[in-house]
Amino acid sequence: MPKQNIAAALWLSTGGLAVMSAMSAAIHDVAGEVPVGQIIFWRSFVALAPTLIYLAVRRELGQSIRTRYPHKHLVRGLLGCAVMFFSFVSLRYLSVGLATALTYLAPILSIVAAMLFLRERPGATIFVGVILGFVGILLMLYPTLVGAEMRDGTLIGVGAGVAMAATNALSRVQVKNLTRTEPPASIALSFALICSAVGLASALLGWVELQPREFALLASAGLFGGLGHVLMMESVARAPVSVLAPYEYTGIIWAFGFDLVLLGIVPTPWALAGALIVVAAAALVAYGQGRFFRKPI
Repeated sequence: MPKQNIAAALWLSTGGLAVMSAMSAAIHDVAGEVPVGQIIFWRSFVALAPTLIYLAVRRELGQSIRTRYPHKHLVRGLLGCAVMFFSFVSLRYLSVGLATALTYLAPILSIVAAMLFLRERPGATIFVGVILGFVGILLMLYPTLVGAEMRDGTLIGVGAGVAMAATNALSRVQVKNLTRTEPPASIALSFALICSAVGLASALLGWVELQPREFALLASAGLFGGLGHVLMMESVARAPVSVLAPYEYTGIIWAFGFDLVLLGIVPTPWALAGALIVVAAAALVAYGQGRFFRKPI
């Protein structure tokens, strides 16, 4: 177990957020040309390399392949595949910044899932965060609802982003339940393997022949995704979750940065305002989870 080192944890988290945004940028660039199932396969299969190296270095490879509850891993893996599917559809129609902002609905929606499935009782601060989050989404939706952008698929992207956040919230509840009996190494490996298998099965629906540029983007997305997962796990091992959770919302800076520098996309004032409100709401939820959650009676 690494020693607690908040400075190192923040540096690791910064690296993880940066490479995960780079992964989203790579997928955004290729999503209009490659079927989603094919993207899921390469994102998951290539990510196995850094994941397996990481587990081998930590000498956790043995325990990662043993499980007493394979059916729970299957449910978590399929939920994770659904999260990937909706996320990649969202990245096809939205900028990296907007798609990333929608991911911050997940901790907000996870409150609802926790109330339904885990009987947790949130306090008033968390409910304020939930309301703020939906206000932010409405602001991001405003140009779509009143303008001509709906024809460009923006509404499809937003719908996929909200669906991604909802399935991610359910996935978080499942992971929480799974960690009571299974080590994190086992959960990480089974997730990558299941998503690789589901993505490979989608070849029956038709894949496209990859050009060198497309293959490079997909391989990069897989490496970035696997590396980002490793960096975030190492970060969590070195600092309390209460310290890292609010910091993770700075990922929106990287996302909008990739939009501007690599893709030349300048976010609209409505998108910026809505994204900032969603991030603030998610941070408020994280703060409220630490201070106001009460155990069920």
